[in-house]
Amino acid sequence: MAGKKIRYIVSAILALAILGINIAYYRETKWFIPLIVVAVTVAWFQYWMSYFLETRRQKEIESKFPEFVRNLAGAIKSGMPVGKAMLHVSSTDYGALTPYVTKMAHQTEWAIPIHKILINFANETRNKIIKRAVSTVIEAEQSGGSIEDVLESITNSLIEIKKIKEERRASIHGQLIQSYIIFFVFLAVMIVIQNMLVPYIVGMQESASQGLFGTAPVGATGLEGMVKDIDVDFSSIPMFIETMGQWLTSLNGIFLMLATIQGFFAGVVIGKLSEGELRAGIKHSLILMTVAFFVITLAQGAM
Repeated sequence: MAGKKIRYIVSAILALAILGINIAYYRETKWFIPLIVVAVTVAWFQYWMSYFLETRRQKEIESKFPEFVRNLAGAIKSGMPVGKAMLHVSSTDYGALTPYVTKMAHQTEWAIPIHKILINFANETRNKIIKRAVSTVIEAEQSGGSIEDVLESITNSLIEIKKIKEERRASIHGQLIQSYIIFFVFLAVMIVIQNMLVPYIVGMQESASQGLFGTAPVGATGLEGMVKDIDVDFSSIPMFIETMGQWLTSLNGIFLMLATIQGFFAGVVIGKLSEGELRAGIKHSLILMTVAFFVITLAQGAM
């Protein structure tokens, strides 16, 4: 935990350093917005990584839990008391679940009640599936039911749930890859329009306004105004708000907002289809929004 906090602090310091350098040296250049994106990404990168690592750990815990329950039920069916059975199965490697199983065995040696051990186990893993399974086992114990039968039924249900999730993930994998490819193609089209098509149209309008093609077309001045670079003014808060509003209504700001909005909703759809959870959709949305923000602003800086 201490190492994690240190990484968070280091990320925040690096982000502030990048932001300070950006304001000091790149405030009036096209790289100002891209470097802000870099600073923000560096600031929350460690939080992002922690979230992904925790998600992967929870998935491993869920995948190993049926094996642990199966071994525990088998040990109890062989005639061992529940406490002895916990000690017996704790010698098996269950991946990310192993530390919690080992702690259960130690608590058994300390003569802590079984229901208290199971509650601690469920709370420490912070996994919804394990909490539901443990609550079922505790209710069976308190009502005088057969724990081994309950454990066996829990194992079967967990295995069925795991199979359903794997089948769903396999069936949706192609659509997941396709959705990402579509989004990256969308970004490529946005960059081509932003960096090639719009400057070409503006150049034609400028030529027309100089009389090469006759009278300038209606709306040419408005488009040229939208393409014009807007420098964000940091001299005062009102000027900052005014110039930032002007930048957001320029073509650069509009393209950036379009890409970000597309990334958000595409991520929500991808997460809902792949895992059936809004939380997973937010994860994909963060990935796509960060990529969109960085790619579009980088393309604007290179234009």
